[in-house]
Amino acid sequence: MPKVHIDQDSDSDATIVQLSFGDRLGALLDTMKALKDLGLDVSKGTVATEGSVKQTKFFIKRLDTGRKVEDPDMLERIRLTIINNLLEYHPECSVQLALGEAFGIKAPEKKLDIDIATHIQVKEDGPKRSLLYIETADRPGLLVEIIKIIADINIDVESAEIDTEGLVAKDKFHVSYRGAALNSSLSQVLVNCLRYYLRRPETDIDSY
Repeated sequence: MPKVHIDQDSDSDATIVQLSFGDRLGALLDTMKALKDLGLDVSKGTVATEGSVKQTKFFIKRLDTGRKVEDPDMLERIRLTIINNLLEYHPECSVQLALGEAFGIKAPEKKLDIDIATHIQVKEDGPKRSLLYIETADRPGLLVEIIKIIADINIDVESAEIDTEGLVAKDKFHVSYRGAALNSSLSQVLVNCLRYYLRRPETDIDSY
């Protein structure tokens, strides 16, 4: 199962990107070059083996600021760049990724039902922020769409953890409203807006 994990919380100075796929990865230098072409500095890269799975981890900063990546558009570009690089060197995994079809390679044999695959929860995470968990069918641009929906109801995203596991996107966001955790009413509004739009990807965001 190909997995891409983007972690904004574990390191205060860098965005951590971790890629796992089978018992082989390769193309480490090519992936680092692709990230540098986005204007990013890979300050460190490691490869570790857990059982039969190799995990490649990159610590990424912006070249222009020397800080971690905060912009959701850039985070999505990082995700798509890594998946595209993975598909280039391992086209056989395209049938396990929703983006295999998007990048013009072999599409998955089975597609997820968005209604069944979409799960959204808001949990308490202290007095000043809440934890938003979203699991849904993956597609290009998903992260940017989610961030826009959250911003449109004036909720702040403090940090994010983005996972792509095969056909499924599993994302966590630390969110707040005016410096405080979301109350139950606002949490329900957020869940309803996200569920409405994510289950209907062709819907104009302005209509929910």
